[in-house]
Amino acid sequence: MYKKILRPLLFQIDPEKVHHLTFDLVRFFFKIPGISLLFKLLYRVKDKRLERKVFGITFPNPVGLAAGFDKDARLFNELSCMGFGFVEIGTLTPKPQPGNDKPRLFRLREDEAIINRMGFNNEGVEAAVARLKNRKEKVIIGGNIGKNKVTSNEDAVKDYEYSFEVLFDYVDYFVVNVSSPNTPNLRALQDKEPLTQLLRTLKERNLKKSSPKPILLKIAPDLTNEQLDDVISILKEVKIEGIIATNTTISRSGLKTEQAVIDDIGTLGGLSGKPLHKRSVEVVEYLVQKSGNTFPVIAVGGIHSAEDAMDMFRAGAALVQLYTGFIYEGPALVSSINKKLLKEK
Repeated sequence: MYKKILRPLLFQIDPEKVHHLTFDLVRFFFKIPGISLLFKLLYRVKDKRLERKVFGITFPNPVGLAAGFDKDARLFNELSCMGFGFVEIGTLTPKPQPGNDKPRLFRLREDEAIINRMGFNNEGVEAAVARLKNRKEKVIIGGNIGKNKVTSNEDAVKDYEYSFEVLFDYVDYFVVNVSSPNTPNLRALQDKEPLTQLLRTLKERNLKKSSPKPILLKIAPDLTNEQLDDVISILKEVKIEGIIATNTTISRSGLKTEQAVIDDIGTLGGLSGKPLHKRSVEVVEYLVQKSGNTFPVIAVGGIHSAEDAMDMFRAGAALVQLYTGFIYEGPALVSSINKKLLKEK
């Protein structure tokens, strides 16, 4: 029903407007008695064989929703009824910020891809916490954190520390996002020295807690093998719990969409969706093999089918996340991946 009826209608509307419209519709329909149960029956695959224990957390299934979809923690209860084993909120910043100028979200239908240059638009970490206090479903929540646009890289650590402290009691794991291409100079924080300092600072704060929580690093697909080697070295040195690979790419190579359309959108923004899949698999495989599988990798990037997810698992991923594939394929994609995993058992 989603791909044949809903998606064609929704795709007639501006991508950012339809995102907010969809959120409003989902919240409205889920207030109707029985709707949440219906979605669970349709999309949730419950089977002990799907459980994964990763960085100390037992996930009911290994298919999660990536950050960027439910930035402000508005829909995590409803999304958990669509079969996800976990939902990652954010990217959240200490202070609210509007993000980059519109238009900033573009569909590339021929490529089943999206270009976004949102720029960490969010209502701030405190607003998200207020909603997380109303967690109704037993869903695992990840908190993806970043820095405000006005914060210099020299002061970036303070932003991450602030969000870490405010969110700590309300999420199950953290993700440090230094890989979005849509905040000026943010990716410079992936360099070895500033990244080591940032992760070490958060790790030290974490260890002071009575029950520390896993900290993961989200990296870009555009890193070279030498840079990936640095990332592996930093993780082993600082001993954070894992990596999410990958964020969006700044590359525009190999697209089916007419070049004139790409030129009109411009060079700014990150590309997600099917064109990213091959590179994401390569990065996951490299990290797992080069590190000797010493830390878990959560794979995200171009997963539009159960077979795409299997590519990630074969590459060594512990868990997978959906974003653009969820937009193009709908919630049935979640159940199809979990059913495929059970058949492979």
